Amino acid sequence: MAKKKTSKSTKSKKLSEAQIAVHWKEEDIVHPSPQFVAQANMTDPGIYDRFSLDNFPECFKEYADLLDWYEYWHTMLDTSDAPCWKWFVGGKINASYNCVDRHLPKYKNKAAIHFVPEPEEEPPAAISYQELYVRVNEFAALLRDFAGLKKGDRVTLHMPMTPELPVTMLACARLGVIHSEVFGGFSGQACADRIVDSGSNVLITMDGYYRGGNMIDHKVNADIAFEHAKKQGQKVDKVLIWQRYTGQYQSESKPVKGRDYIVNDVLKDYVGQRIDPVKLPAEDPLFLMYTSGTTGKPKGCQHSIGGYLAYVAGTSKYIQDIHPEDVYWCMADIGWITGHSYIVYGPLALAASSVIYEGVPVYPDPGRPWRIAERLDVNIFHTAPTTVRMLRKAGPDEPKKYNYHFKHMTTVGEPIEPEVWRWYHKEVGKGEAIIVDTWWQTETGGFLCSTMPALQPMKPGSTGPALPGIHPVIFDEDRNELGAGAGKAGNICIRNPWPGAFQTIWGDRERYVDTYYAKYCKDPKSKDWRDWPYLTGDGALLAEDGYYRILGRIDDVINVAGHRLGTKELESSALTVGDIAEAAVVPVVDELKGRVPDIYVSLKPGVKDGKAVQAKVVKAIESEIGKIARPKNVYVVPDMPKTRSGKIMRRVLAAISNTLDIGDVMTLANPDIVEEIRVLVQGKEKVAIKKGPEDIERFGDEG
Repeated sequence: MAKKKTSKSTKSKKLSEAQIAVHWKEEDIVHPSPQFVAQANMTDPGIYDRFSLDNFPECFKEYADLLDWYEYWHTMLDTSDAPCWKWFVGGKINASYNCVDRHLPKYKNKAAIHFVPEPEEEPPAAISYQELYVRVNEFAALLRDFAGLKKGDRVTLHMPMTPELPVTMLACARLGVIHSEVFGGFSGQACADRIVDSGSNVLITMDGYYRGGNMIDHKVNADIAFEHAKKQGQKVDKVLIWQRYTGQYQSESKPVKGRDYIVNDVLKDYVGQRIDPVKLPAEDPLFLMYTSGTTGKPKGCQHSIGGYLAYVAGTSKYIQDIHPEDVYWCMADIGWITGHSYIVYGPLALAASSVIYEGVPVYPDPGRPWRIAERLDVNIFHTAPTTVRMLRKAGPDEPKKYNYHFKHMTTVGEPIEPEVWRWYHKEVGKGEAIIVDTWWQTETGGFLCSTMPALQPMKPGSTGPALPGIHPVIFDEDRNELGAGAGKAGNICIRNPWPGAFQTIWGDRERYVDTYYAKYCKDPKSKDWRDWPYLTGDGALLAEDGYYRILGRIDDVINVAGHRLGTKELESSALTVGDIAEAAVVPVVDELKGRVPDIYVSLKPGVKDGKAVQAKVVKAIESEIGKIARPKNVYVVPDMPKTRSGKIMRRVLAAISNTLDIGDVMTLANPDIVEEIRVLVQGKEKVAIKKGPEDIERFGDEG
């Protein structure tokens, strides 16, 4: 019997290698209000016909025409170097001009940026489009004439969430200088790795910024980055340091003579200077965005000027429904692709007012976001499920205390569990706001799947259909398509190129092809885009109604006795227990089943009975999914280990469950919690570290 059972398990695994078992039920739909539809940017269902494959690639002219061009293109899509696609070839454009200059005749006195400092005693500062124009020009003059930067040069930015960051990005874009922003919470070593890979000779940073009520000494990271880059053979000639407060230096690290320069001082020589935007080829790079994986060399995703800007402008207008009159707040960090696309380039290309908040969402208390929304009259809100869960945990009743009204809310970054979606809609959106549950990636530049907010109903847990012009396909391991209503999940790919997609990995074309295109390529020698489906690396299911449910990264699938379970589905089941605020699922080695899930949960404030909650979680998993998914352990923890951007570090939890090396955790937002969880799981005595399977060692890596 044992032999027969093993054979059956092996056969099951072979047949479902690219398939993920799906047990989630389809949720009821929620329709947008007539009031929202009446004011929406896109109410014409004919957009899907206009963006059909029959009209590809010419359909994307509709997005490109949202921008101002110096010269039109002669080739819409150049596939001669497949799969390194080039869009709008022959066109000349400038991203800085499109985000600033062209708005001045009509909107120069309108706020381009609302900056909200973390200290609540400091009032928000509104920066008009005219003031943004002045600042961008003066800093562009400094970059050109003082730092010696020119078209095609790379510059590394290691900056926090202050207005100086978009000013710096737009000044670079004005000159054709390729910017590479490193998330402000990353270490000096991580910054150095990106300096070296991009070949940057100039580092732009800030002396300090507020985080959780403390002034963070940020300049010290520049010293570390300089030294580590130098050891790797990349010399940084100049370090430009913005001051958080002009005239007040915040760092213990003194400026190094001949290397470090205070921007606020040097800028005095460039007051009143104006720099004509450089007319740049549309296919030139605008920026590099490095993925943040904890293992392996970071990947520098190279995004173009024309294609990227057209795509983020189009998706900002039609998916986020941004009008120039709106006050729009995306809570992401500009150090991630969401901040580039949907804080800076997309909203500013549409002349919106974009909010930048410096600090922690729940500082000094969970009511802070809603006080900001009330004060600035924010009407479009954009955040990640991670943050939604954080706000739900810290202050579930806070939103109703404040007089704000969102017409529209976005989720981004990972699938949002239906229970969390319902709280977001009812409490944060006050039952009025529509929600777009967007799915996309660093590499894609902009949204790939979402409901069009005025055209389709919302469905909790489902991202919705593909965007106009995006044509996904779900493949199993043998290239068979898993169609609508098949009840099977697999690898979601995109059949066709689109303008927002990255062009290549900086300096590593081979890795680009191998990682994203080789698996399902029909002919490596082909220059026909039809032969090059883009592999997203995510698992997905397509329902009968054409809505996609994204199940998370394929790497985050747990194979239990040949039964491939998506961790997001397990976490969603755990979150149906009303006492739970957050849940994280990781794989544990099991001699019989291969892998089984461990579940970590944190409780809502005031919930005391952890043992009762553990039993409820097991019952919910068995009820929603089945006994096959029964967790090995349910651990109630005081908090989850999180990155500075708020993502749960499942890799750390997997290491604890499997007694593997936890690695460096000092860059986490709450590193002390790791030892507390380790003692809870392993006991007070340090246990011997085991060598674990590769899939568990890398499980849950960020980015």
